[in-house]
Amino acid sequence: MFNIKRAGKRRVVTGIGAAVAAGAAFGAIALTSTANADDAAATTGQRKAKPTVVLEHGAFADSSSWNGVIERLRADGYPVVAAANPLRGPHSDAVALSGVLDHIKGPKILVGHSYGGSVISEAAARRTDVKALVYVAAFLPAPGETALELTNKYPGSTLPDALDPAPVTNPDGTQGSDLYIQQDKFRHQFAADVPRNTADLAAVTQRPIAQAALEEKATDAAWQTLPSWDIVTTQDLNIPASVQRFMAERAHAHVTEVAASHSVAVSHPRLVTDTIEKAARSTR
Repeated sequence: MFNIKRAGKRRVVTGIGAAVAAGAAFGAIALTSTANADDAAATTGQRKAKPTVVLEHGAFADSSSWNGVIERLRADGYPVVAAANPLRGPHSDAVALSGVLDHIKGPKILVGHSYGGSVISEAAARRTDVKALVYVAAFLPAPGETALELTNKYPGSTLPDALDPAPVTNPDGTQGSDLYIQQDKFRHQFAADVPRNTADLAAVTQRPIAQAALEEKATDAAWQTLPSWDIVTTQDLNIPASVQRFMAERAHAHVTEVAASHSVAVSHPRLVTDTIEKAARSTR
């Protein structure tokens, strides 16, 4: 913005003085235009430099569980992709996520909720385009560990008594089970701090996880080489806070603790967004 003051007497410049004044004025305008162009370019460069945030949901949820986080990230100028997690097993799910990552250009931040943490830990291994990992009430397994093993490492999970297994026939003809949370226990178990109507809708639309997925051993742990952030939920009935702290400390993660249920991305979307953006800013 320019501040223009009117002189008390009008000054008329002629001849060489006029040319000099005109040249100076042109130079000022040119410099201002160049500066504005540079500012615009810098702003554009900053916008382009923001990494894509890739969100991986966990068991008993779907990509809509990230809606509040997506809205805030997009408002802050971040490109976002919420991947669909097949929930069949850490390795095959990581392969599916890797296909999504291959399709996205530029640097990326991977965010995993719950079992999704196991998936991003494997999918990000040996990738140079993934710059940081964010775990949201999530598993951070070491190679050889399973989600089930970690859940039971310390007491506190009430998930087994809330499960509703459904028999399934696997593609290879073997028999297995898909695990749901009983609908009448869903809010208490999974989303106690979420409005009842929202939790009830999530209970109806929940996606099951293969029991075998929780028993499959991890083969990679990208958190061993990539910087990580971790949101620990202290009122979590799926993954006890003590288990989450153990994994976060082992990974040397930047930890934020919050009194929240397992469904923290729904109940505290601003906090989750802020944590993701901290991770993103650290890589720029």
